[in-house]
Amino acid sequence: MYKKILLPTDGSKYADKAAKHAIWIASKSGAEIIVLTVLETSSLAGLPAEDLIVKIKEMLKEEGKRSLEKISGILSEEESRKDFDNEVKITLKSKEGAPADEITNMIQEEDIDLVVMGTSGKHGLDRFLLGSVAEKVVRSSPCPVMVVH
Repeated sequence: MYKKILLPTDGSKYADKAAKHAIWIASKSGAEIIVLTVLETSSLAGLPAEDLIVKIKEMLKEEGKRSLEKISGILSEEESRKDFDNEVKITLKSKEGAPADEITNMIQEEDIDLVVMGTSGKHGLDRFLLGSVAEKVVRSSPCPVMVVH
């Protein structure tokens, strides 16, 4: 049923839980998983020092790299389980921009069949002011979206 699953990750515990669901679905369906981390750099535009922006971007890239490596580790753990049916192919990708927009763009670019993502864990005023990436993806996605809390 599913050929390509998109797994956006921010390195959070919710993203890790979503990864386990995506890996299980992929092992049962033979789907490929595209793991995406999005470096949100829009808030850096107002910073006055260019060298500070470069340093922060490097920190964000390193954090994104760790998020992607974490998913690879989760895949290795899951593959060792007895109920694991098929080998799962994963592709790791990193983008810069607004997370919801980049996730939606990736759905179109890669012809994704299913998105499996975690919630952000934000509550109250933060969620109200910033909006929920998962909510924006659910509203704009042309394919099914599984949100894991």
